[in-house]
Amino acid sequence: MKILLKTLSIVSVFIISFNASAGVGVKLDHANTDITDEASLQRGVKSFMNNCSGCHSIELMRYNRIAKDLNIDEADMAKNLMFNAEKTGSKIFSSMPVDGANKWFGTTPPDLSLTARAKGTDWVYTYLRGFYADDTRPYGVNNHVLENASMPDALWQSKQNKSELEFNREVRDITNFLDYVSEPVKLIRYEIGVKVLGFLFILFILSYLMKKEYWKDVKYGKWRAKD
Repeated sequence: MKILLKTLSIVSVFIISFNASAGVGVKLDHANTDITDEASLQRGVKSFMNNCSGCHSIELMRYNRIAKDLNIDEADMAKNLMFNAEKTGSKIFSSMPVDGANKWFGTTPPDLSLTARAKGTDWVYTYLRGFYADDTRPYGVNNHVLENASMPDALWQSKQNKSELEFNREVRDITNFLDYVSEPVKLIRYEIGVKVLGFLFILFILSYLMKKEYWKDVKYGKWRAKD
């Protein structure tokens, strides 16, 4: 037991240190995501698939799971959002070959299935908005959150063609989608939680009324204990 507790404490310190170091010296903006906002999630999956899925996988998710959770018709998903697979039951992998990734970026772009959970939605939101021009970098951009990142600014067209408010909303939608992807069961948990709280509230009322019914005889002397 002591060994287990010691191991857990070490792991906890490591995780806290990792999350803290991810944003050292950087002020993170609040993402204000809400995975119960279905419209935001639908916009987010569209933006992700069009701008991010060419390089990044989310292999812990399947197309049909997203379609079901976000109320997207599977036919529409297959027609408009599936670029690297033929079946809606497939996992979501990037189409980028490993050799090409190593040649173009020096490394394979990471899978983003758990990024929002590992680094936090504020980190993801600030990172996607944190690109700036830097001629010393291979793709002409750098990032305030992660200096010398090998990733190009995938949202540069949106940044140029949209207002700041619209661009921030798109980044927030992508962040919201990645928040959902990192733990999709949260949607079900929230729904069940509301139902459980509703059930407990009704049970409390019934229990209170039952208590009053049983104890009124005691209060008004209609019940006496046997000698």
